[in-house]
Amino acid sequence: MRRDQDEPDQRRSARVDPGVDRPFPPPARPAGVLFDAVLLDRDGTLVEDVPYNGDPEKVRPLPGVREALDRLRAAGLRLGVVTNQSGLARGLFGAADLARVNARVEELLGPFDDWQVCPHDDRAGCRCRKPEPGMVYAASGALGTVPARCVLVGDIGADMVAAGAAGAGAILVPTPVTRPEEIAAAPHVARDLPAAVTEILRRQNALRPTTPRRDRAGTVLVVRSDSAGDVLVTGPAIRAVAAGARKIVLLCGPRGRAAADLLPGIDEVVEWPLPWIDGDPQPVDPDDMRHLTDRLTRLGADEAIIFTSYHQSPLPLALLLRVAGVPTIHAISDDYPGSLLDTRHRVPVGVPEPERALSLAAAAGFALPDHDGPGLRLRPDAVPPPPAELGGPGYVVLHPGSTVQARACPPDLAARIVRVLAEAGHRVVVTGGPHERELTALVAGDLGVDLGGRTGLAGLAAVLTGAGALVVGNTGPAHVAAALGVPVVSLFAPTVPYGQWGPYRVPAVRLGDAGAPCRDTRATSCPVAGHPCLSRLDPADVLAAVRLLDVPADRPPARTGPTVGVAAVAAGPPVGRAVTTSGGSGR
Repeated sequence: MRRDQDEPDQRRSARVDPGVDRPFPPPARPAGVLFDAVLLDRDGTLVEDVPYNGDPEKVRPLPGVREALDRLRAAGLRLGVVTNQSGLARGLFGAADLARVNARVEELLGPFDDWQVCPHDDRAGCRCRKPEPGMVYAASGALGTVPARCVLVGDIGADMVAAGAAGAGAILVPTPVTRPEEIAAAPHVARDLPAAVTEILRRQNALRPTTPRRDRAGTVLVVRSDSAGDVLVTGPAIRAVAAGARKIVLLCGPRGRAAADLLPGIDEVVEWPLPWIDGDPQPVDPDDMRHLTDRLTRLGADEAIIFTSYHQSPLPLALLLRVAGVPTIHAISDDYPGSLLDTRHRVPVGVPEPERALSLAAAAGFALPDHDGPGLRLRPDAVPPPPAELGGPGYVVLHPGSTVQARACPPDLAARIVRVLAEAGHRVVVTGGPHERELTALVAGDLGVDLGGRTGLAGLAAVLTGAGALVVGNTGPAHVAAALGVPVVSLFAPTVPYGQWGPYRVPAVRLGDAGAPCRDTRATSCPVAGHPCLSRLDPADVLAAVRLLDVPADRPPARTGPTVGVAAVAAGPPVGRAVTTSGGSGR
C-alpha cells in the first residue's frame, strides 16, 4: 500500500518555465494579474437592447454601468466592445447611424479603447459574428494583449461561446431573453454588470500577495494528493511558490505522480496515498500514518502549503504536519482549524481551480514572476516527440476514457464522433491507457488511429503536441491539452462546475447538457440511467465545434453530409442539437 518514492529533480532551469513553447506571445504586462482587458457586448449588457437601433436618442445605459466601467478603468484595465450588428447587412440602418449610436454610448459611458463590430447577418458565414471568436481575437490584438488575458461580459450564449473558443474568460449577465440552458452552460454568471466587475477585480486582487515576501523561503512542502488532473491545475501555484523558495518538495498520491513528473518548479516528489483524500480509500493504517509522519519529519520543511479541492479538508494532514514539526502551514479551510493552520484562507465557490490554488499561494506571500503567467505549463524536457506514425501535425485527438465513469464519453457516441470527423476529412487519433485497449479499438474502428495502451500521461502529451484539437470529457487529458495550448472540445458532464474545472485559458467549446439531473452532484458513477448529459449529443455538433476552433480538415470529405452551424454549440440545448441563439433581434 505505502509507496515512498522521492526522486530529486535537479533541473533547476525548469523551475519557472516562461512558456516559450506555447503558441501565443508573452503577456503585455507583468503576469500574476489575470486580465489586461475586459471585452463587453453592447446591447443588453451596456445599454438597453433596442432591436436594430440606428437612433442615438434611444441609447439608454443600464443601471450602474458607468460606475462599473470607471472602476475597471481605474484598475488599469483596457475596455473593448464586441457587438453583432446585423442591421447593417439587413439595410435597417447605415454605417453613419451606427457610428452615431456608438458615439452616444461613449458619451454616456465614457471612452472605450477599441470597438469591434460585425456587420453581417447569420447567413454570411463570417468569422466575426458571435458565436464565432473573430472579434475576440481582433479586440485582444488591438488592445495589445491575447485572448487568454481578456474576459468577455455578455448576456447570451453566443457571447460565452465566442469567448471560450478564443480562450478568453467569460461572465454571463442574464436578461429576460437569456435562455435557461445558456445560463446553465455559462462558466460564470453575475446578476448584472456591476457584480461582474466586482468579481473580475476580486479575482485580479486575489492573486496579489497582501504581504509579499522580502526573502526567499527555504524548503517548502506543497501538497496535492489527488488525481493527475488535480495536480496539473495546481501547477501555476507550485510555480509561484517555486519562484520564492529555495527548494520545493511535492507530496502527491499515486494517481497524481505522472502529472507531478511533468510539472516545472519541483525539486523532489514524495508519493504517498492519503486515505481521507482518495476516492476509493483503503482503511486507515496506523503504522502507515506513523511512517508518513516520520517521512515528513525527515524533510525538514520550513513551511507547508496544502492544496485541496473545494470539497476536501486539509486538516487531517495539517495535524500530521504539526506532529512532524513543520512550523508554518497554509491551507484553504472553511472548517475551524484551531492551531493547525497559520494561514486559514477562504475562497468563494466556483473559482477556477488554478486560480483557487494561486490565491492560496498569494495568501502565503508567493506570486508568479513577471515573465510567467497563470496558465498551465509542462516541462518541455519531460514531453517526448509525437509518434512518427501520426504523419505530421493537425490531427484531432479523441480520448474516450476516464478514471471517473460519470465523466467519460459513452463508447458508442465516441465511435460515431470518430466516423463523423473522419468522413469530414479529419485524421482522428484515439488515445487511452493500458487498461483501455478494448475501448480504444472499439472507438477507433477502421477510420481512426488506435493508440490505446500506448499513451501514459507523458505519451499523451507527446501526441497532443501535434494535435489541432482534443475531444474529451472533463478529465485529466483536458488539462494536459490546456498546458500545451491545444484547443479542447469539452464533452463536459455537469457533475462539477464547468467554470471551476473546464479547460483553463485555452480555446475550448463546451458540449453536453449542462442542466442534466446529475448537475453539481460530484458523482463518480453516472446517477442517471443512460448517461443523458452526453449520450444525447449529436456527433455533428462535435464537428461544428472543431470548425469553430478553426481546425481544418487535411483531406477532402469522404462524403457530403448534413452541416451544422455554430449556433448548435452556442446555446447548449438539452439534447445537443442545433438551435437559434437567443438575444435581441438587433444582433
